Amino acid sequence: MENETKKVMISGIQPSGELHLGNYLGPLRHWPEMIDEFDCYFFLADLHTITVRQDPAELKKRTLTLIAQYIACGLDPEKCVLFIQSHVPAHSQLGWVLNCYTMFGELSRMTQFKDKSARNADNINAGLFTYPVLMAADILLYQPDFVPVGEDQKQHVEICRDIAGRFNGIYGDVLKAPQPYIAKVGARIMSLATPNSKMSKSQPEGCVFLMEKPEDIARKFKRAVTDSDTERCVRWDLEHKPGVSNLMQIYASATGKSYEEIEREFDGKGYGAFKPAVGEAVVEVLRPIREETGRLLADKAYLEGVYRAGAEKAEYIANKTLRKVYKKVGFLPPAK
Repeated sequence: MENETKKVMISGIQPSGELHLGNYLGPLRHWPEMIDEFDCYFFLADLHTITVRQDPAELKKRTLTLIAQYIACGLDPEKCVLFIQSHVPAHSQLGWVLNCYTMFGELSRMTQFKDKSARNADNINAGLFTYPVLMAADILLYQPDFVPVGEDQKQHVEICRDIAGRFNGIYGDVLKAPQPYIAKVGARIMSLATPNSKMSKSQPEGCVFLMEKPEDIARKFKRAVTDSDTERCVRWDLEHKPGVSNLMQIYASATGKSYEEIEREFDGKGYGAFKPAVGEAVVEVLRPIREETGRLLADKAYLEGVYRAGAEKAEYIANKTLRKVYKKVGFLPPAK
């Protein structure tokens, strides 16, 4: 982690639900490659999660499970910093300072606030409104060069850069404004039940979870939506055959086969042969992840050691930035 030739990258994930096949075959599968290329910080964004009401026991359980799953998916804690957001107080501390350098109008234009407010009309809290500022603090604490983003997250990097620019405009070059990094997104996996929609935990019947039992995974694939074709039915046609094309993409990602190879493999065969084959391939891809996650969860002392060591490394870097910010705004340092 001390390799100065590496650029710094940071990414946070909310422990708000279970990881699923879309997460894994999408960006998560490529994260181990990022560790080799960048000095990486990955954190569990539990502070962000409580902008929507959570069951406390479930939140604790999901946070621990997610750490285990990330390690099982290839995030080696010896090669990156893996920590829990709330274990590094500097996130909240810098978040408050940056609140005072963020304009109300900027926050009111954030599309995710509008979306989440619509979905949680009975709990439109201040945290939901100001969370982009905490997100900016999460990023700027570590002076990163890059932040991996998808299309729906570019706005957050933009406001982060705006806040850093405003602060630096007043106090000098204190905070590094990161560049968005368009990460390898991998396959865009759609729902097995409604193949025109992305796979989502909010639609569990069409979603394959990483920790699901093999028999449940097989059952979901057997029930996957396709079409009524009977001749040359297994062929790539995203516009007219979205369900089949989605299954082909999953099978290709799981086996490394091309679409042409898949079409030849199932030429003259129907969906009764194709859908179970996709299910079996997915079961085998997820089996080592599920087994390793279970093994890690049985060793809580190891997991505690991982996130404790991660928090210590993160805190060392974060506090250096926080001290600079506090000094610039005029806070009296604690007496030694």
